Amino acid sequence: MTITIDAQEKTLGRVASAAAKALLGKHSADFAKHVVAPVEVKVIHASKIRLTGTKEKTKQYIRYSGYPGGQKKESYPQLTARRGHSEAIRRAVLGMLPKNRLQMRRIKLLTIEN
Repeated sequence: MTITIDAQEKTLGRVASAAAKALLGKHSADFAKHVVAPVEVKVIHASKIRLTGTKEKTKQYIRYSGYPGGQKKESYPQLTARRGHSEAIRRAVLGMLPKNRLQMRRIKLLTIEN
């Protein structure tokens, strides 16, 4: 089963929560937390996504390598210039999925098109 989400003129959080809910399988009658749902989620028009307020300029993506001085900060415009708008959606969906062994198997079912 394939679910298509149109991101045109929708906010980042709403698109990400709809995609995460579909990847978890919450929409199906045979939902089980410990099973990866047999569904593929496709997000289209990722480049036309909207951010509210001043998030376009102030949103920060932080990662840490584990070493002293290894914290890297990147703003939303820098991330989209380097990796594209699809990376912002992927990171938002990844943050909404449960942190367990199934997280990577679920995120691989997400495809994002600009």
